[in-house]
Amino acid sequence: MIDTERPVNRMENPVCPATLAEAQLADEEVLECPYPTYDLLREQAPVWRDPRTGLFVVTRYEDLRQILLDTEHWSNWRTSNDHDNLTGAALRAYELFKEKGWVPAPSLAGRDDPEHRQLRSIFESAFRPKRIQELDGEVEALAYKLLDEFIDDGYCELVSQYAVPLPLIIICKQMGARDEDVWQIKQWTDAWIKGGGFGLTEEQVLWSTEMEIQAQHYFQAIFERLREQPDDTLLSDLVNTPVPGWGRTLNDNELHCHMMQDTFVGGSETTTNAISAGVMLLAQNPKVWALLKSDPDRYLRTFCEEVVRLESPVQGLTRMAKKDMELHGVEIAKGEVLMVRFAAANRDPEHFDNPNEIDLERRNAASHLGFSSGTHYCMGAPLARRELYWAFKAFVEGIEEFALAQGKNDLRHYPNYSLRALNELHIEFVRKTRG
Repeated sequence: MIDTERPVNRMENPVCPATLAEAQLADEEVLECPYPTYDLLREQAPVWRDPRTGLFVVTRYEDLRQILLDTEHWSNWRTSNDHDNLTGAALRAYELFKEKGWVPAPSLAGRDDPEHRQLRSIFESAFRPKRIQELDGEVEALAYKLLDEFIDDGYCELVSQYAVPLPLIIICKQMGARDEDVWQIKQWTDAWIKGGGFGLTEEQVLWSTEMEIQAQHYFQAIFERLREQPDDTLLSDLVNTPVPGWGRTLNDNELHCHMMQDTFVGGSETTTNAISAGVMLLAQNPKVWALLKSDPDRYLRTFCEEVVRLESPVQGLTRMAKKDMELHGVEIAKGEVLMVRFAAANRDPEHFDNPNEIDLERRNAASHLGFSSGTHYCMGAPLARRELYWAFKAFVEGIEEFALAQGKNDLRHYPNYSLRALNELHIEFVRKTRG
């Protein structure tokens, strides 16, 4: 029998700052469990300037909602888009893109209206309800197929065997990638995420850039084929559909940005991280696991929302002030940058009762900001929700009991300021007896 009675602590000794002077976010150990720091900031400094990054970090739910909805005062433009102002490793990476690949254009998340709205219209056609409904059976079948591949083993490394391939295979098919190239693409997205880490040397930044350029050349061949022979994939739509108001289709630099940032990282990595986080949370909360198993039809959708709320695969994104502003008495000059911290807002006790707990009866669970809000609300949210639903549905139906494999987990995450990604998750389990 597997010992499922004792919850496993993800981090036994999280960094718990007692004062604002001790608070920091741009630190690997703090990012490993940032929630005590978020608690302090929400209570004492809801608009706090991170001394290391210079960003104004916003942590309260209502403040985030207002900012996300206010496109008059806050811009999605990112300073990294201003190539003339790049220095150091960022400048060398830019030069490497120019020399060997394609300089990525601004991402969908880094544009303002009207460009954002015009570009988004192409993506929205791919995520319309009918298309998601058509994909649903494929997602369901893939979840059960992946589970069947290790269900008789009694053990798996869940991230690589389940959480990664489920959303990645789905998006690869939509992007025209070959099945045999899935794991190569995963190496490229991992490199992109690592390239957003802290304290990187120039060598590490350039390695990440070189990996992205490899991906660019792989997809460039697909772009060129689809221009000659369009098909029914999402990528074919992106390659061949003129952008309303632009008078042209996307160029190669724009396509390469949308492939890596908006599609593969935004459309697969975040779902992967939610799946692995959800199973980790169930291992830490055996009573929740028992309740979920008792009536999955009743509790499963709320569980999916609670996972996104509690672990927030996208911890936060930036906004730039369009004019001089004041927020909670803090002066923010035009051009300065906010970090809207979704993960902090998603545990705000002013909006969520018992915010640090999984509540399968929570009525406002879906009001979390894990998919952002406003004009930049995540277009892939409907597909992500279906992928999460079938991932956990198959897991609940196939597994009788499970626990984290003793001595094999450190439960560490990639040290990334914006994304929360579990490195690996080893579990032992007893499969359900076939009836």
